[in-house]
Amino acid sequence: MRTLEFKNKDKMPAFGLGTWKSAPGEVYSAVKTAIKSGYRHIDCAPIYGNEKEVGQALAECIDEGLVKREELWVTSKLWNTEHLEHDVIPALKKTLSDLQLEYLDLYLIHWPVSLKQGVGFPQSAEDFLSPEEAPISATWKAMEVAVENGLARHIGVSNFGVKRLEALLETAVHPPEMNQVESHPYLQQQGLLDYCHAHDIHLTAYSPLGSPDRPEGLKGANEPSLLDNPVIKEIAAEKECSAGQILISWALHRGVSVIPKSVNPKRILENFEAQSVELNSEDIERID
Repeated sequence: MRTLEFKNKDKMPAFGLGTWKSAPGEVYSAVKTAIKSGYRHIDCAPIYGNEKEVGQALAECIDEGLVKREELWVTSKLWNTEHLEHDVIPALKKTLSDLQLEYLDLYLIHWPVSLKQGVGFPQSAEDFLSPEEAPISATWKAMEVAVENGLARHIGVSNFGVKRLEALLETAVHPPEMNQVESHPYLQQQGLLDYCHAHDIHLTAYSPLGSPDRPEGLKGANEPSLLDNPVIKEIAAEKECSAGQILISWALHRGVSVIPKSVNPKRILENFEAQSVELNSEDIERID
């Protein structure tokens, strides 16, 4: 299994299970199936609305001896309504309670924007807190406290571009160690990846298959399908594997972490087996 190594020598499995869009009633079985299949990296967030169910599955897998806590890598995220400095640690403790864990391996600021308490998804400018009201530097200071108190082993961000990373690095005592962003062959993020690598920040790719199952309101008209892309399908036929496996392998070959989501037992195993799909430099060039 490929890993990404942190400065303190901790190693994160580069391949993991995403839980965004995994409905309650489905994610419990998905997590248990994944761990039984060999997954050791689970990516979560409170806004997904399923952390209690994920926690139930994790606790049972540990209690049943399927896996030890120290063999798991569990990531979660700070939602936008909890960016004020005094809200960060309580939000993290709520996530830990829901996941039935004493610590997270990685805790991320989910988005670089702040919302007022009680706001679900923003409908107008009035739902936001300004950068002056909720500076990311203050949010980050509380994230650093989480590390110092042993509640999170590592901290990072999600959905940050280069400019926001540059601003954060100017004030951070503990620099961010991870940036999780959407990334796939239609959104390769090469410039951002180069910047992160140059500054010792790992990158995790979410929606590596292009997120064809995301809500209709988030889709464009007549958008192209990665899974039906002729280059991807051609390489998949050559390798005798699925298009999805090619997309996962492409991400891993770039030196990033990748967290495809599935609740289908067959697809969960198929995604896991993508780690053994080898791509040569010509394959990578064709996909790029």
